[in-house]
This record gives sequence, C-alpha cells and structure tokens, in this order.
Amino acid sequence: MSLPNVAVEHTAPVRIAQRRTYLMCRPEHFTVSYTINPWMEPANPTDTSLALRQWQTLYDTYLELGHEVHLIDPVEGLPDMVYTANGGFLIDGTAYGPKFRYQERAAEAGPFMEWFAAHGYDVVEPVEVNEGEGDFLLVGDTILAGTGFRSTGDSHREVAEVFGREVVSLQLVDPRFYHLDTAIAVLDPVEGDGGVERANIAYLPHAFDERSQEILAARYPDAILVSDDDGAVFGLNSASDGRNVIISPRATGFEAQLRERGYHPVLIDLSELLLGGGGIKCCTLELRGRR
Repeated sequence: MSLPNVAVEHTAPVRIAQRRTYLMCRPEHFTVSYTINPWMEPANPTDTSLALRQWQTLYDTYLELGHEVHLIDPVEGLPDMVYTANGGFLIDGTAYGPKFRYQERAAEAGPFMEWFAAHGYDVVEPVEVNEGEGDFLLVGDTILAGTGFRSTGDSHREVAEVFGREVVSLQLVDPRFYHLDTAIAVLDPVEGDGGVERANIAYLPHAFDERSQEILAARYPDAILVSDDDGAVFGLNSASDGRNVIISPRATGFEAQLRERGYHPVLIDLSELLLGGGGIKCCTLELRGRR
C-alpha cells in the first residue's frame, strides 16, 4: 500500500540576538570633496543634514535593539571619519590601528588610535597599509582578510601576528566593492564540527577572483549568495547581531533570503552616506573585549 503524499513544512532555525558594542562617529562634516572610490563624485551635491538624520536612525536602532554604542568625536576636514569600520580591528582588548592607503584619509588614524588607548585597549600601530574592519572580518576564530584595492597582502601577515589567529586572504576584483565589508556580511559567527565552518555569511561571488570564490564555497557551504542588484546597493554592507540584520531597504532580494533563513531584517536607509562609498557596516566598528 502506498502512503499518501504529505507536504513537509521546513521551518527556519531560531536565531538568537547577541549584544554588541559599537563605535560610531556623527557625520557632522560629511561631504564628498575628493574621489578615492567609484562611488564618490564631488560634482554631485551632498546633504550633510540628511546624512545626519539617516545616521541618527541607525544609531537609535542599535540602542533600541539593546546594543551599546560609543562615539568618537568627528574632526573637521576629515569627512570620512563617519566610516568608523575603517578605523581599526579589535579583538580581546587589542586594537590594531589603521594605516590608510590614500593621503586624504591618513589623518584619521591618529584620532582612532588615541580613542582606543583612552578607553583601555592595547593599541598596536600598524606597519602595513590596512583599513581596519573594512578589510578584516572575524568569523568564529578565523579572520577573513581582503586585498586588491585598499589593504595590502602584507597586512594579512601582520594581523595574523598581532592576534595569533588563522587569516584567510581573499582577492577583491571589482572596484565597486573595494573593501571586504562591501562584499561579505557576517551573519552569525559560529563554527561547526569536523573542521568545516558552518558560520552563516552572505557574499557576492563575482566580487572575488576565482581562487577566493573556491575558498569561500569550501569553507562556507551554507552561505547566502547575494545578487549583483543587491550588492550594488551595498546590501552586504550590513550589521548583524545573530538575529537582527540591518540592511539597505533597496536590497529586496537579500531581505527575502534573510527571512527564509530565520533572520529578522531591519531596513535602514543610508543613501546619502552611500555617496561617499559607505553604508551600514562602514559606519559601525565592533569593539570586542573592551575593558
């Protein structure tokens, strides 16, 4: 006797939010007066008041979700300080400082490292060019490290020495996605058994060279693969606490993918700050191991 066909309903896993600690900077001096990435067009007008309102919504959202947010004072003449993710990379109370590729941003390094020192972090001044959490993403115990446009490959060796962790180098090839955090989102940094990392990440495959795509596919077989349409609106430049994922409202396909996996997308529009080539993650530096 044959059994009747019974539809099996698959439920998404339950996601648990984890409290995060972030560093942000008000975009009081935000403007686009030079070009160091394909998004920046000085001829296009920017609205600093709109940037402030959009940034404030992001800041308020973090607080409403129960996260702790610290602020670094903006410095006149440094319009890109709002992109605090580039200001360092912090694990276990150690802050590896930035060394910016372009002279236009070089003066940001001092204020960031001074802030870390004043707040109890052991600061490591870099020798190699790196742009902080823009190109370094912590996934479990592994550091994913981007190169190709900003941070150098030598900084990958340096960050491995500083933190004593495995560093996996990834080559970026599309100038629109010049930092790693524009092409990969860490959703839930949990490692699996048997040496295979079951961390939940999302990424844009064609932002990477073939070798890097193979590495990502092998290490993260359950990753969300995001479309170019969603990547092009900085959908992957997002922040996650393990349940709530703050993304651009224009990344509609990514939003649907997140819901299918049991995440809760929170839509925040930072369209004005995108004129400078930055989004949600760019404005958000995670502080780990603050004393």
